[in-house]
Formats: sequence, structure tokens, C-alpha cells
Amino acid sequence: MFNFLLWAFIASIAFPISSSEQPTTIYQVLRSNGLPIGLLPKGVTNFTFDASGRFEVHLDQACNAKFEDELHYDLNVSGNLTYGQIGGLSGISAQDLFLWFPVKEIRVDIPSSGLIYFDVGVVSKQFSLSSFETPRDCLASSNPVVKSLSRKFGIRRDDDDDDDEHFATFL
Repeated sequence: MFNFLLWAFIASIAFPISSSEQPTTIYQVLRSNGLPIGLLPKGVTNFTFDASGRFEVHLDQACNAKFEDELHYDLNVSGNLTYGQIGGLSGISAQDLFLWFPVKEIRVDIPSSGLIYFDVGVVSKQFSLSSFETPRDCLASSNPVVKSLSRKFGIRRDDDDDDDEHFATFL
């Protein structure tokens, strides 16, 4: 019996079991990389994340969430995660003045500043970091404004994949 306890003790030191070492949700991945968990909507359960920082999130449906501005999430959201930043982002669009702009990068330069920056290519817009403390409900959306503007200007798109093209990219 003593040998078994000694072996169990040595094994626990040599091979520690800790659930905190490996993030089990995308929200934990965001938090461990210095980003607020509210960058993604509630209920994300299907995601991939590799050692290089590449992640992909799969949502049940395209949807919109209201923050200071409205954000649109495609069925798939992906990017490259480094501490305090998501680069090479695809699948998130921000609405500003009735136009939708694809968000290319999200970053928190100085956490104590209370600001988060969304880069849409031409400009970078700052928001209050506190707006993204918790994941928001995301209402089903196929981004009807984008679809109607696309039809109006004759922009062709594949409606079957539900991965909306963004009007602002065609200006």
C-alpha cells in the first residue's frame, strides 16, 4: 500500500493534471491573450486554435450584436491571435453611418487605457474596452442591407454560403 501511495505521489509531481493549462473555450483563449471575451457572441462552442495563434470560430448562424456600433458576425470568424491583438481577421464587420466595413484587426495597445481599436483598413476606430467585457446575444441576420445594396449595384455574390460580401469593399 505504501508503494502505491509513493508511486501516485511521484506520478502527480511528474505529470501534473491541470485544466487551467489548456483553454477549453474560445473565451478563455481570448482572455489568456489579453483580449476581452465579449469580442465574440454568446454560445460559441465550435472553434479551433493552434500553437501559431491561428483560430477559427464556427457559429450556428450569421448574426448581429449591438455594442457602441453594430457588429455582424459571419458563419465563420478567423484570424491570427497574438497577445492583445487579432490580425488577419475575417468574418466580422462593423456598421458605421449605414455602411458595413470588414474589420481587419482588433487590438488593445495599453489595457489600462480602457480602449480597444478596430481597424477597418482605411481607419481605426476606438471603443470603450468595457463594452466588450461579456459576450453579447447575437440576433440572426443575413445582413439584408448588404444584400439589397449588392443587388442595386449589380454586385454578384454566392447567396448559398451565407458568408456576406461587404458593400464597403466595392467602393
